[in-house]
Amino acid sequence: MKRPVMTISPDIGPDRIAGWYIFNTWLQKQWGHPVRLELFPSFQQQRAAIQRDEIGIIYANPFDAAMLVREKGFKAIAAAVGKSDEVVLAVHAESPIKRIEDLPMTCRAAMTEAPDVNTISAILLEPADITRQTLQTVTADTYVVVAKLVLQGKVDVGFFLAEAYDGLSRVVRSQLRELLRSQIHDIRHILLVEPQLHVEYETLRTILAKMSSDVKGRDALANLGFVDWELLRQEDTEFMIDLMDTLVT
Repeated sequence: MKRPVMTISPDIGPDRIAGWYIFNTWLQKQWGHPVRLELFPSFQQQRAAIQRDEIGIIYANPFDAAMLVREKGFKAIAAAVGKSDEVVLAVHAESPIKRIEDLPMTCRAAMTEAPDVNTISAILLEPADITRQTLQTVTADTYVVVAKLVLQGKVDVGFFLAEAYDGLSRVVRSQLRELLRSQIHDIRHILLVEPQLHVEYETLRTILAKMSSDVKGRDALANLGFVDWELLRQEDTEFMIDLMDTLVT
């Protein structure tokens, strides 16, 4: 078997990167196969690698997971227990905007390239009659830059992955005000494997199922910010993909 490349969604916070290297080391020892962890600075670069069939294992955001399953034949293995991809819309703490309806139709929003976060955030703006046509967007490399743009008054609102927002420093969060937080619950990042690794599918599921029972496994989970893995059934993945389709259309 060729040495598979594992990667993670570029929207994973920098404070969790070290945890993925720890997880990669643990997985290799449990599986008995070498795995190379490769990180991509942007969604565009990662998707190019996916199209070139260079990725074997990926912890993907739900938007990309739908593409990976339906277009590239990936299979979902697991998701982190109790973690869902909620979003936060935040404004400057001193902003006169108190609710979504107070935002102007030509709202200026700062966002990253995370497609799921941006899709859900755009839906949350609908009560203010803001459409994709009237929304003015500024794309940032990280959620820290999104926060900076909000604090500098260059945008009206920032779109954040809730976990990333909660991970901002206390000083930064004290200068922001949470306008709205989604509560969808069923959309989340998931771990998938490429078609060539389908023969290892059950083995990998077994390894992850036992991870929290292993001392070093528990340490690796903690570094990821996870409690445990939840093994996914095909219908679980299809439900999430259908939900993503519903949100996008």
